[in-house]
Amino acid sequence: MACWMYEGMLLFGVVFIADYLFSTLSQTRNAMDNRHAQQVFLFVVLGTYFSWFWAQGQTLAMKTWHIRVVDAQGNALTQQRALLRYLLSWVWFLPPLVATWLLGISGLKGAVLTLGWVAIWSILARFHPQQQFWHDAWAGTRLIISVTPPLLSKK
Repeated sequence: MACWMYEGMLLFGVVFIADYLFSTLSQTRNAMDNRHAQQVFLFVVLGTYFSWFWAQGQTLAMKTWHIRVVDAQGNALTQQRALLRYLLSWVWFLPPLVATWLLGISGLKGAVLTLGWVAIWSILARFHPQQQFWHDAWAGTRLIISVTPPLLSKK
């Protein structure tokens, strides 16, 4: 969970810069103008960010917490598998966002629905045979602990 929070703080900067770039290049003056194009742009930016870093093995937050993403055989991910993992990871947020939109829910109720879904989805990992998240199982990936041995000093 700490890695997830750290990743969120890092993504704040990525999204801020990408959004500023989009708004400047599209000359958007109002936050509601070009909203859908902006959302698609940010979806692509985040997909590029995660796919590239996961294909390298880990994001900066994952590196800090010694977590690595690998395929089912323990090999590094291909760009295609990393992109598939990114798309499937939207199961964490897409169902409550779609329900909120379809039911016309806004504000606090939508946030509670989203937080409730995230809690339920994370608990469902306990029911997987290897206790991994379902989007990882579907993508054929898994998270492992990646601790490098300390360097031996010469005397």
